[in-house]
Amino acid sequence: MSLIMRCIAILFFTLFTAILAQAATWVLPPSDIDIFGQVKVVAANREETLLDIARSYSIGQDAMVLANPLVDRWLPPEGAKVVIPGRHIFPQAERTGLVINLPEMRLYYFPKPKKEEKPVVITDPISIGRMDWRTPLGRTTVIRKQKDPTWIPPQSLKKEAIESGGPPLPDIVPPGPDNPLGRYALYLGTSGYLIHGTDRDKAFGIGMRVTHGCMRMYPEDIEKLFDQVPVGTPVQLVNQPIKLGWLADSLFIELHPPLEEDEKEYADYMQKVREAIASFLEKSANNKKTNQTRENIVIDEMALELAVFEKSGIPVLISK
Repeated sequence: MSLIMRCIAILFFTLFTAILAQAATWVLPPSDIDIFGQVKVVAANREETLLDIARSYSIGQDAMVLANPLVDRWLPPEGAKVVIPGRHIFPQAERTGLVINLPEMRLYYFPKPKKEEKPVVITDPISIGRMDWRTPLGRTTVIRKQKDPTWIPPQSLKKEAIESGGPPLPDIVPPGPDNPLGRYALYLGTSGYLIHGTDRDKAFGIGMRVTHGCMRMYPEDIEKLFDQVPVGTPVQLVNQPIKLGWLADSLFIELHPPLEEDEKEYADYMQKVREAIASFLEKSANNKKTNQTRENIVIDEMALELAVFEKSGIPVLISK
C-alpha cells in the first residue's frame, strides 16, 4: 500500500469511528483491521468523580485511572481534561460470540448479523474474580438466561463471610435491589460462573478485580446485552495483557498490567512485549491476505518504550 493510500485509509477509518462514537454498537471493521472505537477528551466538573465519568461512557474504574494517572479519581479539578479510553484492539480470538479478556476487564460481543445488516461489535467493561477467586480461562457457552434471578450463596461464600467477621449470608437472596446478581444474569456452562449485573451499592467496582469469579457489569450494560445474547452463545475467556493490531499497514499496541498471579511471568515486561511483537509479525507474514508493506515494519523504539512505561490501555502507534 502506498503512503498516500495508507493515509487515506487511516483518515477514513478515524472519521468513520468518530461518526459512530455515540452508538451503542460499532460496525465491525474488515478482518484485516484490528482497531475500533475512539479516544475522547472531556472536561470534568466539580459534581463528578472520575468514576462517575467512567460510568457515563461505559468505562471500568481501573481502565479510567490508567488512562488518567494525574487526575484525582475522587476530586478531579473543575475543567480538568479527562481521557475517555474508548478505542480498543480486538483480542486475538475468533470474532464470534462473547470474547472476554481478563487483564483488560472488558467483554466483546460479536452477534450474528441479521439478513442485510452489517456485522457489529459491542463492548463493555466487566469486573472479574479476585486473585483468590480467579475467573477461569477457556471456552464455554451461555446455557441459561434469567431476569430478576434468585441468588443462592454457595457454602464457600457463607464460610468466607463468617471467617471475615461479617454478617452471615442467608440461604436465599430473592430478586431486588440488594441482590448481588442485579436484575439480569447469563449462566455459563462452567459451573458456578455467571455474567450478571450488580446491586445498588457496588456499581463503582465495575472494571476491577472484586468478584468471587463471576463477571459483573453495569446495570445498564447487562440490561442491553441480556436481550441480545441468545442461549448457546459461545464464550471465550482469554488472558492477553499485550494486544497488537493493524490499522492499514500501521502497527498498534495496547498494553494492560498483567493479572497479579502472572506478575512473575511478566517481570521483564519489555521482553514479553518484544516476544509478542515477533510472534504477531510472523503470523502476519504467513497470512496470504496480509499487505506486503506489513512485512518490513520498523518499530519506533521510543514510542514502544513509552507505551510499556505507561500501560495506559489505549492503542499506541509503534511502527514508523
